Amino acid sequence: MSDQAELMRRWRLLLGGEQADGIGVSLGGEDAAIDGALAALYDSDRKAGLGSSAPNVPRWLGDIRKYFPKSVVQVMQRDALSRLNLTQLLTEPELLEAVEPDVHLVATLLSLRGVLPAKTKETARSVVANVVDELMRRLQEPAKQAIAGALNRASRNRRPRHQEIDWPRTIRANLQHYQPEYQSIIPHTRIGWGRKRSSLRQVILCVDQSGSMAASVVYSSIFAAVMASLPAIQTRLVVFDTAVVDLTDELHDPVEVLFSTQLGGGTDINRAVGYCQGLVERPQETIFVLISDLYEGGVAEELLRRAGAMINSGVQFITLLALSDEGAPSFDRELAANLSALGAPSFACSPDQFPELMAAAINRRDIAQWAAERDIRTSRPNSRGQR
Repeated sequence: MSDQAELMRRWRLLLGGEQADGIGVSLGGEDAAIDGALAALYDSDRKAGLGSSAPNVPRWLGDIRKYFPKSVVQVMQRDALSRLNLTQLLTEPELLEAVEPDVHLVATLLSLRGVLPAKTKETARSVVANVVDELMRRLQEPAKQAIAGALNRASRNRRPRHQEIDWPRTIRANLQHYQPEYQSIIPHTRIGWGRKRSSLRQVILCVDQSGSMAASVVYSSIFAAVMASLPAIQTRLVVFDTAVVDLTDELHDPVEVLFSTQLGGGTDINRAVGYCQGLVERPQETIFVLISDLYEGGVAEELLRRAGAMINSGVQFITLLALSDEGAPSFDRELAANLSALGAPSFACSPDQFPELMAAAINRRDIAQWAAERDIRTSRPNSRGQR
């Protein structure tokens, strides 16, 4: 096929044919099947689409998995749910098993779990468990390595007792003091392990469970479970809408954590931050991460007062406008800017960046500078409010 013919073929698939394109290119074979799968979803307003016929949906699911890569399949499934209201995908176990699972599907299942038929609930839980397992495989080791490494650096002792000396690091730090005549190193600098404590850091994740934060809730639950497995971190997970729920006791089972959330509803950030403020035991060793789009339904002035008090006491206060792969959603720019002015940098963070962010916080780095070094845009104190 010539380059021109391939270009026209792609335009034909993009434009949809009939009166929509005007290029007069016909398709056959596999291209016709691909076009049919696209038309069933994106031309449903002027064609029959998938309709409500049960046989059409599994056939369509099979077609898109056959002709498109996994990432595209997930996008098309999300579009089918939003454009065609295909709740049938989620209410029939046989169809749900055919859907390509991802974070957005998990969020949709969690938001609809109250209306799922009993016969579908076990399948839904299985789908959520599969996504959680996949995310744990992807994120667990990077998170553990980054955070454990930061904890080790934070706990090094420059004046160790003999039994506390970390000999490999001490030798590396003193190689310049090697004495050839004695074939030994003079340890001018000694590096040791810090004295053991029950917990080096307290991390509190306070997560907005409104509908727009659905993906962030999923990722936050995964990371909270990972951090809870590290003995040097005391991890708390709190989710909120207009009510506040402490899910810390469920962190051994991230699937159960997710099924304990209630996506949607209003937002009272001030109330949630007030609850978390009461959890702080050692302010100088506490990292507080508020994950929210900051559309406050409570008292914003009281929220800022609480945030200021926590920061002044020594708490590291970080605001994540999203913890997802999709960047910052719509958010309250004025409140984000006001929090930044208090010393709580506000920005969106991807799941792959989160372990490094936590490592930077453990080492008490300037988080706004850390974000700037990675071209992550933070809210400025002089930003104007927009809704």
